[in-house]
Amino acid sequence: MSGSSLRAGFARGTMQRPGQGPHSLRGPCRELLANRSGCQGSLPRAPLPVPRRLAESAARYAIAPPSAGLTAEAAASRASQGDNLLGQPGPSLPTLGDPEEDLEKEHRLIKANRSLLNIATFDESAEAASTESPSRCEPSPLEPQPEASSSSGGLGVTQGCPVYVMLPLDTVWVLERDGKKVSVLKKERSLEIALHTLKQAGVEGVMVDVWWGIVERAGPRQFDFSAYAALFKKVARAGLKVQAVMSFHAAGGNVGDTCKIPLPKWVLEIGDTNPDIYYTDKSGHRNRECLSLGCDEEPLFWGRTPVDMYHDLIEAFTEQFHPLFGTVLTEITVGLGPAGELRYPAYPEGDGRWRFPGVGEFQCYDKYMLADLKRAADAVGHPEWGLSGPHDAGHYNSSSWETGFFVSDGGSWASPYGHFFLSWYSGLLAKHAQRVLTRASDILNGAGRPRRFKAAREAVGGHMIYEFEPACKLGIKLAGVHWWFKSRAHAAELTAGYYNTHNRDGYDPIMSLLSRLDGRLSFTCVEMRDCEHPPAGRCSPQALLQHIIESAEAYGVPLAGENALQRYDDYAFDRIADSAFGRSARSGRLEQVTFLRMGDLMFDNWDAFSRFLKRMRTTQ
Repeated sequence: MSGSSLRAGFARGTMQRPGQGPHSLRGPCRELLANRSGCQGSLPRAPLPVPRRLAESAARYAIAPPSAGLTAEAAASRASQGDNLLGQPGPSLPTLGDPEEDLEKEHRLIKANRSLLNIATFDESAEAASTESPSRCEPSPLEPQPEASSSSGGLGVTQGCPVYVMLPLDTVWVLERDGKKVSVLKKERSLEIALHTLKQAGVEGVMVDVWWGIVERAGPRQFDFSAYAALFKKVARAGLKVQAVMSFHAAGGNVGDTCKIPLPKWVLEIGDTNPDIYYTDKSGHRNRECLSLGCDEEPLFWGRTPVDMYHDLIEAFTEQFHPLFGTVLTEITVGLGPAGELRYPAYPEGDGRWRFPGVGEFQCYDKYMLADLKRAADAVGHPEWGLSGPHDAGHYNSSSWETGFFVSDGGSWASPYGHFFLSWYSGLLAKHAQRVLTRASDILNGAGRPRRFKAAREAVGGHMIYEFEPACKLGIKLAGVHWWFKSRAHAAELTAGYYNTHNRDGYDPIMSLLSRLDGRLSFTCVEMRDCEHPPAGRCSPQALLQHIIESAEAYGVPLAGENALQRYDDYAFDRIADSAFGRSARSGRLEQVTFLRMGDLMFDNWDAFSRFLKRMRTTQ
């Protein structure tokens, strides 16, 4: 799409719709663009080339017959939902099959395909002569690019970084047909064109949520993967791969969300009579986005524990789709909390309780977690520590220095009590991950599962020992809680469950677990720069990401990155590339980047995204 077309689109009002555009952000990042006025001056760069074979293929797909349009999908908020997510009547769900809207979106998608044919040849001199506006942001504090890299074995180059794209949250949907609820793919024919478009542009694969509330909606152990089977066939035909996220949380109620997908009804009914199955804050608010880890081992769900339920779904998914492991399905990412991330729902923006950059609140007030806290306090001889969480930790929107617990000098976080509580709180999160991931790993490593060669080593007597690993990788997601990172206490990380301070590495237990289970970590905020955030929040997404990169490298954990915001400016793409490839021999690199998210906004900015994909697959 040309620059004039983009301007015309904005003039018509077709480029940004409610819930879309630069302020349609995920979770704690909504305030970012308000602070970028002097920080970004992104101008289009010189266009990049498209191989002739790629252009010919794009031309074939560009003349595909008309079909139902691609569903709209804004950058979805990843913040936690609160009481009103499922307990109150929500907004009406989007309807399917509006012919005029579908046709409009179809034309936009076909334009994106055809734009592949119109990208001019890349000229390095034109790139050097770019008149990009200066920025107040300084480059990342890393050493200059080395002359050689061991990544490729060649001189001065590293291998390209594969890019995956997140599919819309409601790619799979539930409709009522003939009095029966069935799962379907929304706008299948447009989805097919979109998948082929991504492939021709150089995308490696897609990420899709496998929603618990959809696949086990009918009742305990009654699984329906039919729509996902249809999706995986389409992805395979397009030549793409799949990263499947086992989403044991709810969608909806967040800024930018276009759909509402609750937990299974039969789970919610148990929550109606026993609300302590949900995370609870000190005011008694229940967060119905996911189940509390406090009841992980309580057989409250028709004789099953939550860990049993997570295991059963992963096992059923594996039984049905293991023939695709290693060829189409490359990773099963296990959801471990709100937004699928291993954390507590400490910053629930969706219901208005939290605003960036508040410190958040501890989520330890359901009866199961309080009982565990009491046992832990009794065990160390301080029963008074087991009555509740910290009394001086402020509220959701407090600043660090406004609280007695998080203040840098003399804060309770550094006291013996603070160490006890934070060790207990973060320890429960690590135990939750261990319980769920150990059982998931056993499934992927089970007899008859596809495996692939990993390594070979010589044994005594000259014999060779060959090691193999599951063909489908096990993965998890961590949240990029970067606000208050420059303070001593790292308040927002503490309430989220990461006991990471200025003198303590809170990510070690997670990295150690992933190393033992041969798992992969996906981490957000790879596109962010420190200067794009208000100084009062003491934010440092760059330092946090570097910390995670170095920690993962030390433990040998493969690391993938995700952008937290759906951005298409050059500064964001530069930052993603720096994060992916590393700017020094010590800075490390990412194994994969997953881009948020396929939808209208992506295809409206297709030229910029295509240039980014070209850059990511080209050796550096």
